[in-house]
Amino acid sequence: MLIRPRILQGLPGYSLQSLGTDSLAGLIVGVIAVPLSIAVAVASGVGPEQGLATAVIAGMTVALLGGGSVQVSGPTGTFVVISYAIGSQYGYPGLALATAMAGIMMVLMGFANLGKIIQYVPYPVVIGFSSGIATVILISQIGDLLGISTAGAPPDAPARLLSYFGNLGSISAADTIVSLATIAVLVLWKRVSGRIPGALIALIGITGITALFDLPVVTIGSRFGSLPRGLQWYGLPPVSFELVQQLMVPAFTIALLSSIESLFTAMVADGMVGERHEPNTELVGEGIGNVAAVLFGGIPASGAIARTATSARNGGRTPVAAIMNAVFVLLVMSALAPLASFIPIAALAGVLSVVAWNMAEWRSFRAMIRGPKSDMLVLITTFTLTVLIDLSVAIQVGMVLASFLFMRRMSMVSQVTVLRSERRHQRFEDLQKADIQVRTTSRSIPRDVEVYEINGAFFFGAAEKFRNAMLLIQRRPKVRILGMRSVNALDVTGLRLLEDLVNDAKSHGGHVVLARLQAQPERALRKSGLFERIGDENICETLDAALKRAQTLVEKT
Repeated sequence: MLIRPRILQGLPGYSLQSLGTDSLAGLIVGVIAVPLSIAVAVASGVGPEQGLATAVIAGMTVALLGGGSVQVSGPTGTFVVISYAIGSQYGYPGLALATAMAGIMMVLMGFANLGKIIQYVPYPVVIGFSSGIATVILISQIGDLLGISTAGAPPDAPARLLSYFGNLGSISAADTIVSLATIAVLVLWKRVSGRIPGALIALIGITGITALFDLPVVTIGSRFGSLPRGLQWYGLPPVSFELVQQLMVPAFTIALLSSIESLFTAMVADGMVGERHEPNTELVGEGIGNVAAVLFGGIPASGAIARTATSARNGGRTPVAAIMNAVFVLLVMSALAPLASFIPIAALAGVLSVVAWNMAEWRSFRAMIRGPKSDMLVLITTFTLTVLIDLSVAIQVGMVLASFLFMRRMSMVSQVTVLRSERRHQRFEDLQKADIQVRTTSRSIPRDVEVYEINGAFFFGAAEKFRNAMLLIQRRPKVRILGMRSVNALDVTGLRLLEDLVNDAKSHGGHVVLARLQAQPERALRKSGLFERIGDENICETLDAALKRAQTLVEKT
């Protein structure tokens, strides 16, 4: 398929005025990106410069190769949990390899035209793991919020909580005050200004106060040392077949999360700027961006909804805004890296805690709790597994559970109706107990003919009901008519049942007649070869024609 980056479509007719507007939007977004990138990197267990490098490289790459007009990509809180878990077990080389593998998967998904399919991940699964991730992030930040040493802390949330309880005696009053002050500034600043980012004000103000009064708090410098200026070349991570096998599931989880978040962010941006993104191109751009970021020590990246929305609100209309954002972050890395060493870790924890709270989707969570029981089950299961076990397990189980519940719901919607003419007088209690409808029709149904109408998709759910209907009719008819006017989809299970029905009829001298086939079932029948076996003369356009055909077949036998 054709992959055409949006920047190639948006630059014709580009003016100096457009450049000025995009540059201003990129500058404003960069002011937000710097503190958030540092906070996400620290929470992910890597150096702050690696978060900034991700914002620069992934942001620039996606702007050049992505499918959205104002999409701004970089490190987001969504990946904190899985990045920390992978890094704890395999070190940064393992995290880098998993990120590169995820990027390759995303590129393949884009070229396989899966950009739109990925958007159909069930909403309860999305809300479940989003809220679960937010909860785990909040738990992971408790140590830094209170100044408790987190060195060697386990990646899973329950064990982390236990380690915190075991170190309550080491709580630092200074770190606690700094984190609470940061959260207060972030919450209250919204009432002061909506244009200037509260995270920037909080970090500058709190850092200045702690440095001025020489408060005994943990800083970026005391934990990571002095930050290097500019980008650092890391190259490709070491690769082995065994490590690739071990990282396959975590890499797929990163790819799925990045795809979902990026495409969702792109859809939000579409509504703000009145355009439509190209989802497959976006996946390819995001995938290449993740691979490129690894070369400079980066971590997983995706479309960032807060940064993208900020760009759109401040006049950004082309990928040039995202490019200018990356340039600004690079300039900050090159010129102001030494100053970042004074930022308190507790202040970063406060910023990330507010970000996690905002991403938790608590309103949607509460609304779904009061919704259908099946959706609530998927939501609670995904959320619980995310918090207590592992994000990869949560996504797998959530998707499988949602699929099973969807199939159950579809089977409940599908119905099999047995038609009886008015002159027949039989008892149908057994059919009704088996959830099979019986309907009286004014049409004359010949003796030794049974008529069934199938409503809904003819897959395993409806097929099982149809099988039950045939078993409950004691005498085998000479002709079975299947009315398929309401069947818009026929799967392999339905085909297998029809094949068994045809074989059974032929072995007992009977016949199968189909009426009112739709396009997809007819294609499936022809492709399987079953159409020819049934015979063109036994596939009728109307039910009346099928009844006449059945009468002819009965008279011949």
